[in-house]
Amino acid sequence: MSHARSEYKDFRSLAPELYDAILAVSQQAAKAGLDKQLLELIKIRASQINGCAFCVQHHVLLAEKLGVSADKINLVVAWREAPQFSPRERAALAFTEALTTLQGGVDDEVYAEARAEFSETELVFLTSAVGVINLWNRYGVAFRWTPPERPARTAP
Repeated sequence: MSHARSEYKDFRSLAPELYDAILAVSQQAAKAGLDKQLLELIKIRASQINGCAFCVQHHVLLAEKLGVSADKINLVVAWREAPQFSPRERAALAFTEALTTLQGGVDDEVYAEARAEFSETELVFLTSAVGVINLWNRYGVAFRWTPPERPARTAP
């Protein structure tokens, strides 16, 4: 069984300037106007690929708060076979996978699909969102951050 080497909450106290810088970059895509639900889907997918349990759970919880359907959250791992995803979401997920694995880079077809759905500026911010979640994943995996617990539901 794996155990945490350190925790997410410790990261900020260990390297506050680094934490703040990464967090600032993390927020830029949403500030630029990219859909927050879409951003959570790409963060979940990259985190799944990278095996970062902390980030998968963290972004699942955020996606739920933003109203992403349970079907989309559950099926993002198999998005190609699931009809729930829009062409824009499919383009973003394909682009995310290409940037996360970097197996041969981003081929022309994936780039063209992404470019058809996103403006040049949006694609810059989508790329930054994918890049920064991959950076967070590196910390989560290296230090085996404990996934956040689902908040307890309060009785009506």
